[in-house]
Amino acid sequence: MPPTTAARPAFRTFPAPADLPEPLPEPTRADLRLDVVLGALSDPLRIGIVRALLLEAEAFDHTCGWFGLDRPKSTLTHHFRVLREAGLLRQRQYGLERRSQVRVDDLQARFPGLLDLIAAWTPPEAP
Repeated sequence: MPPTTAARPAFRTFPAPADLPEPLPEPTRADLRLDVVLGALSDPLRIGIVRALLLEAEAFDHTCGWFGLDRPKSTLTHHFRVLREAGLLRQRQYGLERRSQVRVDDLQARFPGLLDLIAAWTPPEAP
């Protein structure tokens, strides 16, 4: 009897719009490091951002405002930069706003199963 495999969640993807701006600086697929990725995911807000993009995306990429996070802009900028520099998100500059998407293909290739774990994560309950 062949071994059974759990069904992978289908992460939502959308066609890329025409004339995309170049992505902001990010590590290449080969340069992604598990310790850096896990460090970036160690913050509940950051893992929540990645999880929301994986499971609730409504378009090709999203602005910080889409998440509805009640945090100062400087704090959100920091968290999104940490995720981009770790290689979890790809960000593009559209005029005055940055839009983000998860680097699904790169992360699946480099760390198989990691995105499944992120999708299955549940946020801790507030006290």
